[in-house]
Amino acid sequence: MESFLNDISGRYAPMKKLILNLCVNDGYFTLSELSREIGASIPKTSRIIAEMIKEGYVIEMGKLDSASGRHPSIYGLNPGAGYFVGIEVNANTLNLAVTDFKGRIVDYTDRYPCRLEGTEESVLHLCATVRKYLDGLGIDQTRIRAYGVNLTGRVNHNTGFSYSYFISESRPIRDVLQEGFGGPVFVENDSRGMAYGEYVCGVARDEGTILFLNVGWGLGMGIILDGQLFYGKSGFSGEVGHFPLLDNNRICHCGKKGCTETGASGRALHRIFTEKLKDGQTSCLSEKFRTTGNVSLEDILEAIREEDVTAIESVEEVGATLGRAIAGLINIFNPDLVIIGGRLSAAEKYLMPPLNSTVNKLTLTLVNNDTTIKVSKLGKQAGAVGASLLSKIRLLNQQA
Repeated sequence: MESFLNDISGRYAPMKKLILNLCVNDGYFTLSELSREIGASIPKTSRIIAEMIKEGYVIEMGKLDSASGRHPSIYGLNPGAGYFVGIEVNANTLNLAVTDFKGRIVDYTDRYPCRLEGTEESVLHLCATVRKYLDGLGIDQTRIRAYGVNLTGRVNHNTGFSYSYFISESRPIRDVLQEGFGGPVFVENDSRGMAYGEYVCGVARDEGTILFLNVGWGLGMGIILDGQLFYGKSGFSGEVGHFPLLDNNRICHCGKKGCTETGASGRALHRIFTEKLKDGQTSCLSEKFRTTGNVSLEDILEAIREEDVTAIESVEEVGATLGRAIAGLINIFNPDLVIIGGRLSAAEKYLMPPLNSTVNKLTLTLVNNDTTIKVSKLGKQAGAVGASLLSKIRLLNQQA
């Protein structure tokens, strides 16, 4: 499958692709700065930029203030050069984001109905669902440059395989998605995609070592070291939910006992809350639980927003357990920043106090002094936006 960047040809093609990558990472440049970066004379760089403006990839962004009185022109990516689509796959819905060529959010939609299963038919149905969404926005789909897709569980972004949505040993889900979309697709683990979104346009900008805790139905982590996502040897780093932290003898859905996720996740919150109802504690959800035998995680989060005491007590227990896990991570990584994201971050008011208290009790003071803990700025947008931005950087780097 050929990329639109293959349209860039001729003897200046490598330099043009390098300029695109420079602008993705650092925004804008003067001609003299670009000439130094690409190793060409200023007249030659000027000719290259003129061609890129004509091709529609680059625009003049104005003049740079200068103490010398001269105001050189600055150049950066043309927002209208195309779109990138980010897709976060949830249990029964999709979160969808469209960004322009410069990385600005054009549209974001969450809870778009769609259920993905590990079959080619289901994957192609997802593609058709996303195309319908894009049609509704009036976007010319021939101008979509790449798609980023966030999936739960173990994902190998290099090979394109997802082990949560496994098609076959010979056919990664990425290939089926590329067939359905007719364009480049980059798959990623959802926690890493969220971490990248937060790093680029959330609370994590300009930080060094960042740990992003995705506290959803499960518990995952994205790690950013010196501005780069960290994958580990096999590409599966960040499985903090399956760190054997707890002596609770509870069997995790992975089959092991005592995983952190069994005490610090949406699944754990749901269990703790329903156990309290079974033990006779009252809640605004007591009647629903009595008549239906169940409540959803969203029900519990809404009860927390309504200051339901039983729901608050439940999320406080989760916060204390999560704080124990984060204390260990801080002692190991000595990070600049820990970000709490995912669905449970919506309960920030009651989740964070026990979390912070536990961290302060259990971390080494000298290690913890320079670490900040924050709640995600992007919230539920982090995953889809991160997937979109990752698809752009990977497409441009792939073609450089």
